[in-house]
Amino acid sequence: MTLERWIRLIAGSFVTISVVLSYVHSPYWLLFTLFVGLNLFQSALTRWCLMEEVLRKLGVRSEAAGSRA
Repeated sequence: MTLERWIRLIAGSFVTISVVLSYVHSPYWLLFTLFVGLNLFQSALTRWCLMEEVLRKLGVRSEAAGSRA
């Protein structure tokens, strides 16, 4: 799986889990949903994402790197 797909999978999982936890446990979990959304927003504007750097260090390749090989 490529880096871009991992980012979408992780962000979607975080949002889904935090919404479920806000319903089951505490509405304060929606703050985590807000955090994920704000990070997605800032990464779209700045083209920088911490999760992307973490995944690259773990050896996950991006679509662009895969097409050059």
